[in-house]
Amino acid sequence: ASSIQGRGTHVLYVYYELNHAMIAPARAAAHVMGAAFRNPLNPMSRTPIGKGIAASTSLFERATRRYGKPEFDIETVSVDGQPTAVNEEVIWQKPFCRLLHFRRDLPPTRAADPKLLIVAPMSGHYATLLSGTVETLAQTHDVYITDWVDARMVPVADGNFGLDDYIDYIIEMIHKIGPNTNVMAVCQPSVPVLAAVSLMEADDDPMAPASMILIGGPIDTRINPTSVNRLAEERGMDWFANNVIVRVPFPHPGFCRAVYPGFLQLSGFMSMNLDRHLDAHKEFYGHLIEGDGDSAEKHEEFYDEFMAVMDLDAAFYLQTIEAVFVAHALPKGELAYRGRKVDPGAIRNVSLMTVEGENDDISGVGQTQAAHDLCVNLPGEMRVHHLQSQVGHYGVFHGRRFRANVAPRISAFTRAAQTRRGEARGQGGSAGKSTSGGPVPPVPAVDPTPPPATNATATTTIADDLKRISGIGPALEKKLNALGVTRLSDIAAWTEQDIARIDSKLSFKGRIVRENWVDQAKAMP
Repeated sequence: ASSIQGRGTHVLYVYYELNHAMIAPARAAAHVMGAAFRNPLNPMSRTPIGKGIAASTSLFERATRRYGKPEFDIETVSVDGQPTAVNEEVIWQKPFCRLLHFRRDLPPTRAADPKLLIVAPMSGHYATLLSGTVETLAQTHDVYITDWVDARMVPVADGNFGLDDYIDYIIEMIHKIGPNTNVMAVCQPSVPVLAAVSLMEADDDPMAPASMILIGGPIDTRINPTSVNRLAEERGMDWFANNVIVRVPFPHPGFCRAVYPGFLQLSGFMSMNLDRHLDAHKEFYGHLIEGDGDSAEKHEEFYDEFMAVMDLDAAFYLQTIEAVFVAHALPKGELAYRGRKVDPGAIRNVSLMTVEGENDDISGVGQTQAAHDLCVNLPGEMRVHHLQSQVGHYGVFHGRRFRANVAPRISAFTRAAQTRRGEARGQGGSAGKSTSGGPVPPVPAVDPTPPPATNATATTTIADDLKRISGIGPALEKKLNALGVTRLSDIAAWTEQDIARIDSKLSFKGRIVRENWVDQAKAMP
């Protein structure tokens, strides 16, 4: 990585910085003019001309500014139906990443929620792109997240950062958080997270996570390839090394570091849906003219996050392109970590959930689900796949459908995995080994919450899928079935006395009320 040159592109970053410096006076003038024409004491502010000037200056200023790193700004979340204070704290730090913990102010006597490490994508945007994801999952989990550092802020003396280093960071952070951690990779980290868990399982690491959730990740990009996948294969490694790798200019702390700059990644993001972004800015201009402050504010919030980008160390970027998109090393069984083969077949005790979006144009449908084919020794009851309809790449981890459909499934899955891990350790056994000592045949992954049955002739002798209720996983469903609870209508009819009786039989006291099982069951056909 230290020999990366980026022929012909050394001055690109300098031109970018000069462009910002040259346009700064015009941007400052636009800011002052806009403030003057938005001032209610200015009679022109209420005229069509004045409104047009104010809107134009705002649009110009926002289009030419340098967007800094946003904040998570999560102060409270709803836990058990009550607003709960959240404190953001750094609990681990290395040159290229900080580990953040969103510590919730909960009563010490309350049962602990599953620990969840969210591995944010290191693909141009900051981890704050997942603010909505964190806020949603913090309602039911003890959440941690990787806060990757902009490579232009890391001095060359701190060394390069490659794919092996990324895997090291993940393993170290899981160790820092402690046993029974659940790890969730969003998009790009799916490959290094699967590699890290494979290595931990191969080493019989007692800190191996209870579960692993992979969301919209490029596990096998040979399946249903997208335009992004095809570009990587068509261009080849030499093209990327010679055309998109540049050196950080003075006076940034990372002066002379070889990077893939965030402004190039942003250009790629914008060009994929250029018409949509142009329309959004036209609408923003119209909202400013009309005085529609709410719509304008939503536009500003989105683009404040979307336009904030970070540089990636060249070693990590190029190694990821080569291993994931060109060589397809993981699905071919050729991925190596510091000279050691990575074998997902070693995974026997870590439950696996994969999530994909029906309209994902970055990671095609089937690319993430391919992880199930690699984890050949993982029993069928420990694996789950969910295909979320009507969402693209971002909708699979953010937005209304994520909150309503994906997040509850993740919560149910992690709780079931924790229960399974606890039972396995209590029995002194290993939860994924076959009784014959050989590999367990793979079982097709299924959605834990299938759509309602449409067969009107179904009889009462057939048990309902209780896992449709958020909070009930496979292990808990078996316990309920053993107690004679087999139908959703059974749960819907529970009285306070029934809840107390069932609650006393379970190891999660209070969760029936906390997760609102009765009302959930009543709402289901």
